[in-house]
Amino acid sequence: MIPKPGSAATRARRSRSGDPGPRRRLPSASSPRRSSLARTRGRASCRRSHRAVTPLILPIFPLPDLTFFPHTLLPLHIFEARYRAMVTDVLPRDKRLALVGLKPGYEQSYAGKPPVYPVAGVGEIVKWERLANGRYNILLRGDARARIEREVPTDTLYRVVAARRLDETPPTRDVGPLIERVRTQCRRLLAALGRPSELLDEALKEGQAPGAIADQIASAVLPDPVLRQQLLETLDVETRLQRLVGALDDLVRQITGRRDPDERAR
Repeated sequence: MIPKPGSAATRARRSRSGDPGPRRRLPSASSPRRSSLARTRGRASCRRSHRAVTPLILPIFPLPDLTFFPHTLLPLHIFEARYRAMVTDVLPRDKRLALVGLKPGYEQSYAGKPPVYPVAGVGEIVKWERLANGRYNILLRGDARARIEREVPTDTLYRVVAARRLDETPPTRDVGPLIERVRTQCRRLLAALGRPSELLDEALKEGQAPGAIADQIASAVLPDPVLRQQLLETLDVETRLQRLVGALDDLVRQITGRRDPDERAR
């Protein structure tokens, strides 16, 4: 008598012979089970990604013609009531705020919410003094760049934003010649202006990251606020250095009234 498929005898025979029996077919990529699993994993991945890019919630200090770079120190005298309130609020917390440039035409709405540039400098108050009249003298240390994503509703006198930290892109090749060009042009500028040659030694000292040198020189030397803002928004360090060198070349030419011989040779 031949056992029927699926009977106890058939299952026992397969067990003794090592035959696993009929195999279950795995769900295909288009099967409901596989699609459901993919959707679940996708949602989990999105949740992890969302957690990884949680925005910074920062008060902003908008100022005209001023660019706040990482790797720099910025002394400020705080006298407006709304920004005195801002400093009073952040000091017992993390002491952090974003300083952002005001776009041209801000005068008409300065007392309200004038338009600001999308990229700001983020820093920490490292020194402060509260004066008898309620004003503050503070020293900000620049820590990072951040892109403003949206303004956060608040009942404070000052504005608050959600922002995303921006990381710079390090050079992939040797930028030593660009750094040396920056040093050379800074020395020429100081000589043309009759300023001490060691004035920028701290910003140009050896051992610093190329991006830090670019930020400090742009902050200390370049007079054009629009150009400074462009360099703040330039995340690629090599490109930032190239633009800085071009700006320094132009500045030397304007001040000395002649073209640099090294520039003609290039």
